[in-house]
Amino acid sequence: MTDSLGFPGAPDPTAPRKGLRVLAAMSGGVDSAVAAARAAEAGHDVTGVHLALSANPQSFRTGARGCCTIEDSRDARRAADVIGIPFYVWDLAERFREDVVDDFIAEYEAGRTPNPCLRCNEKIKFAALLDKALALGFDAVCTGHYATVVLKDDGSRELHRASDMAKDQSYVLGVLDEKQLAHAMFPLGDTLTTKEEIRAEAERRGLAVAKKPDSHDICFIADGDTQGFLAKHLGTAEGDIVDESGAKVGTHEGAYGFTIGQRKGLRIGHPAPDGKPRYVLDISPVNNTVTVGPVEALDVIALTAIKPRWCGVAPAGPGTYTAQLRAHGGETEVTAEPVDGPELRVSFAEPVRGVAPGQAIVLYDGTRVVGSATIATTVRAARATQDA
Repeated sequence: MTDSLGFPGAPDPTAPRKGLRVLAAMSGGVDSAVAAARAAEAGHDVTGVHLALSANPQSFRTGARGCCTIEDSRDARRAADVIGIPFYVWDLAERFREDVVDDFIAEYEAGRTPNPCLRCNEKIKFAALLDKALALGFDAVCTGHYATVVLKDDGSRELHRASDMAKDQSYVLGVLDEKQLAHAMFPLGDTLTTKEEIRAEAERRGLAVAKKPDSHDICFIADGDTQGFLAKHLGTAEGDIVDESGAKVGTHEGAYGFTIGQRKGLRIGHPAPDGKPRYVLDISPVNNTVTVGPVEALDVIALTAIKPRWCGVAPAGPGTYTAQLRAHGGETEVTAEPVDGPELRVSFAEPVRGVAPGQAIVLYDGTRVVGSATIATTVRAARATQDA
């Protein structure tokens, strides 16, 4: 197997094609700028594009949050000028609002915990953007994600973790199918470099974004106040916080403001009888109730996930994999099996905590990304024991 991009360090640098027409998505940050520069240096015909995803962009970022401000588009343009590539700004604000922001609000309203970064990669960067790029005659879309596309001897492609696990972002790319992988380019994924080395490279290349803070959290919630953002769109709706017996232990201003496994900010007036902390166990938007209980009650031994997307051919039957349940989480061993209809059933070798409907589960075979699905229901260890 060989890396499909042809960057220095690929196992067989003579195999990959050169001279592709590449559309580089440039957020205005250091990673995407270095990725575009590496693609151009590798001999590809690169054009930079900044995605305007906000209908009313702010002039300046709030700290290190967000990536959709006027300042960011200007930073991206300056980087493109230094690299020596054409640059455009594409307005995808309406598509972003419909596919990412509205979906985010609706999922929380339904009591689920979505991951907007996965949805953005699926619907915006590798659907709307890629479709438009291919229609204009480009061969690939390049981004600053840390992941690796591997070209196999039979011509198919696989998505693998980045060479540096500390920076790996394959989890948020697990929604890509084989067709999208065939047109994806990740120049940063196959290099064992620290973020400081990436910044040093940007400085050597004369890119002014070398010292710019990384964006983080949710880009369309610039101040980081997710609960405030949801309250603005969904309003307040006072409800009860109850324990596992159904006894009222507190109140809230909207069940959407909680996530499974949450401990802080519960505002429960009195401690549990055993004096131990309580965690959010369930969220019921139907009766606007949040259920809390001991941490042991969070143990999940199995789940059902829907809308699976496979990075290649779908598994034909049950298999043993490792799974990642959040962007910065570790791996856990699972047995997973696609079943009739768009569904995936997963059993954990050891109980895991903090698993919430709406989250994505991404399956791995070694470093290879097998696919992802959206968690629909979970089976708790405590309930399974009670049922037995």
